[in-house]
Amino acid sequence: MDIGVFDHLDRRNVPLDEHYASRLRLLEKYDAAGFAAYHLAEHHATPLGMAPAPGIFLAAATQRTRRIRLGPCVYCLPLYDPLRLIEEICMLDQMSRGRFDLGVGRGIVPYEMAYFDLHPFETEEIYREALEVILAGLTNEVLEHRGPRYTYRKVPMVLRPFQKPHPPLWYGLGHDRGAEWAATNGVHVLSNHPAEGATELFARYRDVWHRKQGSAPMPKLGMTRHVVVAATDAEAEAIARPNYATWYANLTKLWRDFGSTPIRFARDFDEARQRGLAVAGTASRVREELERQIAVSTCTYLVIRPIFGDVSEAQASASTDRFASEVLPHLSALKPTS
Repeated sequence: MDIGVFDHLDRRNVPLDEHYASRLRLLEKYDAAGFAAYHLAEHHATPLGMAPAPGIFLAAATQRTRRIRLGPCVYCLPLYDPLRLIEEICMLDQMSRGRFDLGVGRGIVPYEMAYFDLHPFETEEIYREALEVILAGLTNEVLEHRGPRYTYRKVPMVLRPFQKPHPPLWYGLGHDRGAEWAATNGVHVLSNHPAEGATELFARYRDVWHRKQGSAPMPKLGMTRHVVVAATDAEAEAIARPNYATWYANLTKLWRDFGSTPIRFARDFDEARQRGLAVAGTASRVREELERQIAVSTCTYLVIRPIFGDVSEAQASASTDRFASEVLPHLSALKPTS
């Protein structure tokens, strides 16, 4: 089983230039430790995401790493001109020498879309047409498309992706309809659901996959968790609890600015831990809990969030070292459910 890293790159109480430099140093550590991939979120007009142009940060990451896969999770497709994004994808895939993963989505925060003059009801349609254009451009020598929103006439595709036919696709999985689409199209998925809820989504994915794809190798069914590993349970909780609160404040800021609160997210660390969304403790405790959740969820890929809120680089580095030496080898040895 592969283990990856997810990063919102949410705002920390440090100068922004140091924030970026710190994350790139941590990425070098993830690369050396043997993590399979680094997934970077895209958010706008909010402290939840300091990488609103994820391709720029990932371009820097391609030059600081050698093995780890890199990608947005996800590009918010309604915010891009598809032709412009095709070119960026090809550059990143070439610069990483085939380590680029292409995460796609429509954007889950309605207020962010509204700042770009997009109504949430129209973003799904835009996303689907944009993805059609992008995949056509990545897999053909000439791009031809005429649709409700986009028109391209005989555009020569001079830039080509390193990976053939295109970089692997990733999608944030939240409901049955998404599982059906992802399985039908051979797309890797990541879910933020509790283990028990993820089980149902992954079962739906497997059912569709086996009916449509037969015995072909299945894409990854991933699950994400906040994770802090320390010398003692108390030390890990002392890091996780206040920093989860900071991360949650960043996560919900736009909702709160508009007098609302998203109900699907755990409101504090204790609720997140009770639901299995956050795991903090000694290496043995973290390993035991993650092994339990992997078994219950039947995920085939685990993604951890080792830094969030105001977790310092030193704290994240120490947690990552403990995870890499005492947890990762055991989880990597697990045989994923087929």
